[in-house]
Amino acid sequence: MRKYYLDNIRWITVVLVVIYHVIYMYNAEGILGVLGKITDLDVQYYDAYQYLVYPWFMFLLFIVSGICSRSYLERHTDREFIKSRTTKLLVPSTIGVLVFQFMQGYLNLRLGNAYATMQGVPAPVVGLIILASGIGVLWYIQVLWVFSLLLLPLRKLEKDRLWTAGARTGLPALLLMTAAVWGAAQVGNTPVVCVYRFGYYALAFLLGYFVFSHDEVIEVLKRWFVPLLAAAVVLGAAFCAANFGKVYADAPVNRTPLFTSYGWFASLAFLGGAAKYLDRTNPFAAWMGAHSWGLYVFHYLGISAVAVFIGARHILPAAFVYALSLITAFALSFALYEIISRIPFFRWAVLGIRKERSVNVS
Repeated sequence: MRKYYLDNIRWITVVLVVIYHVIYMYNAEGILGVLGKITDLDVQYYDAYQYLVYPWFMFLLFIVSGICSRSYLERHTDREFIKSRTTKLLVPSTIGVLVFQFMQGYLNLRLGNAYATMQGVPAPVVGLIILASGIGVLWYIQVLWVFSLLLLPLRKLEKDRLWTAGARTGLPALLLMTAAVWGAAQVGNTPVVCVYRFGYYALAFLLGYFVFSHDEVIEVLKRWFVPLLAAAVVLGAAFCAANFGKVYADAPVNRTPLFTSYGWFASLAFLGGAAKYLDRTNPFAAWMGAHSWGLYVFHYLGISAVAVFIGARHILPAAFVYALSLITAFALSFALYEIISRIPFFRWAVLGIRKERSVNVS
């Protein structure tokens, strides 16, 4: 029986990611690599949205990916699993960068004013920098592919003993896991490119596989949804109050107990609330679920293009630039998905689709 709430979590979270990247592109917190502030406001209070979603929305996606990995492996062999994950995750984040996402790399360097500092740099080196920068939002599927690869030997070692034990996870154990989430956030963090957080996201993926793939645990989240949501709201408000104006995505903020506890409780609340209220579908939800993969892969290209060619020139009021960025993110993503998913080689290289369009992000 299909768990529609997982489909709904995916597309809703991707929409939150799109909104986040629009606000992030024009943030006033001094985060590098984006266009930055384009308003005349002394304080952009709506920038708080970044602080409200960043600690948990990708963490939640990794949990969902772990749940889906368990479901897939119950019906397929290990070989089929790694083949499908390599096609869907590794190919778009490597070959896809060569044949399409290099355009994102070009725009990213424009946003960071990098070309002005690369005078005299050999063209092949510049090309490699563009390709590396073109990975962009595809870091998520790169990391997910690594986790998928490591899952197989772990499965052979634990032989479902750990997974079986996961079914007995109750509320006290979930509360105690707050400490484990904080500990995981301290390890596996790469320098410079702060989104590669192997410890933090590996724990989310493994908990999805070993714990939250059990209906019994999801029932616990559904039963305690209101208290979990209340805790998440309080922690989120405290996190924003304590850190607004700081660089939230890097150390030391992203390794603090407040960051990780908020990320943990928000993920639990969202997962429990979705299972309780969103385990159903309709034509709109089904359409969004079928197109959320394309929205994730392409959305930042539209936002970046508007920022480089319109926002940076200050030819429109800031409100129009924000609106245009959001509209372009959706419109261009859906258009590119419809076009590229119908071109044999490109649908494989850019979207990881061999013969039919897939609706799953993970």
